[in-house]
Amino acid sequence: MSWFGRLSEGLSKSTKKLANNITGLATGTLPLDDDRLDAIEEGLIAADLGPAVAARIRDRLGDQKFAKGIDDEGVRAVVAEEVARVLAPVALPLAITRRPQVILVVGVNGSGKTTTIAKLAHRFKADGQRVMLAAGDTFRAAAIAQLKIWADRVGVPIVAGEQGGDAASLAFEAVKRAIDEQVDVLIIDTAGRLQNKAGLMDELAKLKRVIGKLDPAAPHDVLLVLDATTGQNALSQIEVFGQVAGVTGLVMTKLDGSARGGMLVAAAGRFGLPIHAIGVGEGMDDLQPFRPEEFAAALAGTAS
Repeated sequence: MSWFGRLSEGLSKSTKKLANNITGLATGTLPLDDDRLDAIEEGLIAADLGPAVAARIRDRLGDQKFAKGIDDEGVRAVVAEEVARVLAPVALPLAITRRPQVILVVGVNGSGKTTTIAKLAHRFKADGQRVMLAAGDTFRAAAIAQLKIWADRVGVPIVAGEQGGDAASLAFEAVKRAIDEQVDVLIIDTAGRLQNKAGLMDELAKLKRVIGKLDPAAPHDVLLVLDATTGQNALSQIEVFGQVAGVTGLVMTKLDGSARGGMLVAAAGRFGLPIHAIGVGEGMDDLQPFRPEEFAAALAGTAS
């Protein structure tokens, strides 16, 4: 199956939810009156696109060019066009511009953070980059063990310590090794416990300060991994991790198990952070660079 096919299949629940909310509101022969426009706007918000994006689509549908009427297919086409326009400015590949490029990966436990790190490592390695991982989530023994397994599968070295170790010290060692061994990309995992925001903030601040002693510009990227199934809660995660970690870009996972894919559109409209990649499955190739036109077409149920 093509990537667009996999994406469409992965977003099918989101597409169905969106279609259910707006189908039947356009007649094809009459202009959309305020009541119908209001209903479409409410349906778009209920599909997690967010109030700002929903209002933008409502304004577009209320344009005089549709005075002679628009059908359901036409509404979906407008949704796809406007969603693509919202997403286009934030669709930015994760570029490797220095050696070593230090990428800090943050996110709540269960968001798919560890597997995302493995998939990123796989992609970078396939592109000819020398990759190293660092098991900086020292809070959980399972996180360390899981990342070791993924590093072995991908075939990249890993810097890891014991549970309860100092994450900042481990990150410092990893950056030093990456410099000494001329690694191209160093990906550092971090703890994801949000219930103690102050503790997490202190740990991440210390980690960034310590690795900054080796490279004042590091970390060069701070990626937040979001689980699409969490819906609107993901927006609060962006806010918190943005304050705590200085997030520079987003990766969205588990789009294939969710009816909440519209949330990515709401996140783009509200925060404007780069969206580097999205995932629609567990396979190594199921994390791909984010392409706004494909995503918008798959979400709205139109042809790519």
